[in-house]
Amino acid sequence: MLGRVDAAVLVPLFLRHGDLHAVLTRRRDDLRRHAGEISFPGGRQDEGDADLRRTALREAEEEIGLPAAAVELVGALQPTPTIATNYAVYPFVGLIEPGHVWRPSADEVAEVLEFSLAELRAGRGRRRLVRRGIAFRTECYVVQRPAGEGVTSHLVWGATARMLGDLLWRLERAAG
Repeated sequence: MLGRVDAAVLVPLFLRHGDLHAVLTRRRDDLRRHAGEISFPGGRQDEGDADLRRTALREAEEEIGLPAAAVELVGALQPTPTIATNYAVYPFVGLIEPGHVWRPSADEVAEVLEFSLAELRAGRGRRRLVRRGIAFRTECYVVQRPAGEGVTSHLVWGATARMLGDLLWRLERAAG
C-alpha cells in the first residue's frame, strides 16, 4: 500500500494551436492541507465512488466545474504517494476540449491554471525548498507568466511534480 488514504486526481489535457496543455489548480492559501500549492483537481475517495476513476471525475467537477461527460479518460499514471499527508494518489489522464469556462470551487480553489506541456518542460529543474522548517532539494516545474507590471512565478512541486514527470516521460517515449 502506498499510503493510508486512497485519493485520485484528474490530469485534464487539451490541444490548443497544436500544443498539448494541462489544467491545474492553485489551492486556497487558507486550507489546512496543501495550502497555496498547485495540483491537479482531485481528492479522497468517497464511499459513494464506484472506483478511483469516478473519484477523479467527481472531484474535477466539484473543484473546477468540469463535467464528467466532457472528459475522455485515456489512461493512468503511476500511483504517487504524498509524504506529509500519507495519501496514495491515483492519477487518471483525460482529454477535454479547449475553451472550458472554469467554475472554481470557492471553498478550495484560488485559481484554475492552464499550462502548455512545453512551458512545464522548459521550467523543469531542481530547487531547494523549505517546508515546516526542513530544507530539501526536489524536482519541480516553474512557469513564469506576465502579471500586471511584473511576472508571476508558478511553482509545481511534490506529488504533482512527480506526476508531471511521469506524464512527460511517457509522452516523450510515445513520440519516439
